[in-house]
Amino acid sequence: MQVELLRVLEEKTITRVGGQQPVRLDFRVIAATNQDLDAMVKAGQLREDLYWRLHVFVIEVPPLARRREDIVPLAEHFVEHYARAMNRAPVTLTADVRQALEAYDWPGNVRELQNAIERALVLGGSSELRADQLPLRVLGPPKESAPLSLADAERAHILRVLEECEWNISRAARVLAIDRGTLYDKIGRYELKAPHARGS
Repeated sequence: MQVELLRVLEEKTITRVGGQQPVRLDFRVIAATNQDLDAMVKAGQLREDLYWRLHVFVIEVPPLARRREDIVPLAEHFVEHYARAMNRAPVTLTADVRQALEAYDWPGNVRELQNAIERALVLGGSSELRADQLPLRVLGPPKESAPLSLADAERAHILRVLEECEWNISRAARVLAIDRGTLYDKIGRYELKAPHARGS
């Protein structure tokens, strides 16, 4: 495939399947990768002649951890996009959310940020996106609070998601990335009850 691609780049022609005559093309190629192409060339995974044919003009996009000034504008873009997709009124970021987003290193880069914003909008229904709607990894360890056991932390997290989802089991299971049966098991194990089911 690399040989064929190199030929097309060099000759600017293709031959259609079943065709006899070459067809002249006028095109430009924009390629993107998160791989180390120099290392791939050295390892024999990428042809050196193809590499240099593509390597005409290179734009390096640093990870979000190295361009923190882009984090909040990107987050605002995703908030606007998902609010519109969910038929929600405009949603704004609170100051503590902006601070938390800028402080986190985002090892998953833009895709992780996009996922975090979508999740936060699924959890919340107000006109503001709050810090407690962000994934726990973004918020970092809790400050000035006694350490919780793993079970206590899981119980608190599941209860928070259930309450944010108004005890819609299907929706909460999707947010928690578990199936409904597993969620029901955990609700029983932690003796969680919906507000209307709680006795006095």
